[in-house]
Amino acid sequence: MNRRRTFALALAATALVAGTGAVTDPAPSATSEPRPTLTVKLSATPKPTPTPTPTPTATQSDGTLQILTYRGYAEYGGVSPKVNWVGNFEKETGCRIARLDAVQTAEEMATRVTQRQYDVITAGPVLAADLIAAKQVQPIDPAKVSDYKDLAERFRDMTTVSGKAYGVPYLWAYHEFVYDSSRVRGGGLEQVFSSPRAALKDTPLTIADAALADGSAKEPYELDEAALGKAMALLERNKERVYWQNPIDLVKGFATGALDYAQVTPYYRLLLQQAGIPVKTFPAPRATGWVDSWLLGAHVPDTTCAYRWLNWVTAANAQRDAAAWVGMAPANSKACKGRARAMCETYGVGEPKRLDRVEFAVRPPGGCGAEDGECLDYRVWADRWNALRK
Repeated sequence: MNRRRTFALALAATALVAGTGAVTDPAPSATSEPRPTLTVKLSATPKPTPTPTPTPTATQSDGTLQILTYRGYAEYGGVSPKVNWVGNFEKETGCRIARLDAVQTAEEMATRVTQRQYDVITAGPVLAADLIAAKQVQPIDPAKVSDYKDLAERFRDMTTVSGKAYGVPYLWAYHEFVYDSSRVRGGGLEQVFSSPRAALKDTPLTIADAALADGSAKEPYELDEAALGKAMALLERNKERVYWQNPIDLVKGFATGALDYAQVTPYYRLLLQQAGIPVKTFPAPRATGWVDSWLLGAHVPDTTCAYRWLNWVTAANAQRDAAAWVGMAPANSKACKGRARAMCETYGVGEPKRLDRVEFAVRPPGGCGAEDGECLDYRVWADRWNALRK
């Protein structure tokens, strides 16, 4: 096996151990020296220690919390004792995590919220909009979240409905399209969508990327029948591509030479490059992105510990830990120091011109009103995507 492939597969092994979907070394502890650059651990890695499961209790009224989030967003020390900001939360606040459920995909998240009630939930744009509309979450009081104003206003507005704040922005990222320059030449995004040796993120929101690549949509999340049809026509040029949910599939695909193109985040591009794979980015005037926010359950009997949690995950220290661990950018720009500095630089935190080109996802049809035409609902997007995937 050549050096390039060995490096890339080592990255994949590290990601499997982390269990977060991110390919990274464990973040340093709070007392460690800042580490602004990314590094790759190539040594053999042991099996992860199972995440401790606290004893469940019936309600939060006795000082406990039930949390639903993505892997890596609320680490309990199960992967590495150095990555344990949940334990620190318990020690400093006196609140105990009675249940911590972590999932990999948005689809898993949407399923879990129908199965039980949680006190706090991490949600992306589609699920957040659905939960707000269904009144499964309640408005938050920004006055009770001490660092709320430190969160980017653009992100706060994404979960504000009728003047009420429903979300506490946490982490965000955006997409790029890359190609293996040792195998193919550059060109345009049309190559990505036409090739069977390409990997696209497995979500209906990828339709927005196709709409941008097609060039006919001014607002990629506000598509009428004609615009959606054009985006789907581009996607249907080749259905034999890879549809990825776990980023490890990207690493393995490029390592084995099975992939020439992919839709990735800048973090995974950097890791592939660091592994010796010469991926380059297609120039694109606009990109799609998303923000994950914390929401407060609608039926929490006592919100004391829930608000302590929202304060905790809003603060720079917690966002710094999470950003460095999962390879995303923090919503609180004050977190852009030490171990999170590399992620902030990678995603352009504090660079308005760079972020102005990012179309952050909303639940289609976005802000499209009746006077703008018949914009299609996300359910239509999901149906078209599922038909594409068959």
